[in-house]
Amino acid sequence: MTKPVVSCGVLVLTREAELLLGHAANSRYWDIPKGVAEPGEAPREAALRELREETALAAAGESLLEIGRFAYRRGKDLHLFALLSRRRPLATFSCATLFRDRQGRMRPEFDAFAWVSFDQITVRCAPSMVTVLNQSISLPTVLGQLLGDESERAG
Repeated sequence: MTKPVVSCGVLVLTREAELLLGHAANSRYWDIPKGVAEPGEAPREAALRELREETALAAAGESLLEIGRFAYRRGKDLHLFALLSRRRPLATFSCATLFRDRQGRMRPEFDAFAWVSFDQITVRCAPSMVTVLNQSISLPTVLGQLLGDESERAG
């Protein structure tokens, strides 16, 4: 049996219980910033790189909360991290990673961004992502951990 590919991603959460999603170009679905690690790249490093490339948001490695690795799709797992962020204006986000569409044009992987309340994930994300975000993990629990970590650092 072949080992699953691991995609490393970051859940960018706000105090207002919102998740940053990018609209996947050429798709009806929205997604989190994520991607496969480069050879020799640790999951945390890959997640930070993908976050920077797909949103232009830079974060320090120690600011990420490791959530774990989860079954995602056939042959693919997700290694997830979470980051507490202020609610930044959507215009501050941009995607630098490109793909070639069916017409041969180079396009960004994400063509729009949105802050989405946790209850809207089911209508925005693909079923496999919904399963991870709503069944494999609890976003309210993750947010609580991030807020608890923040108060511990302040205290």
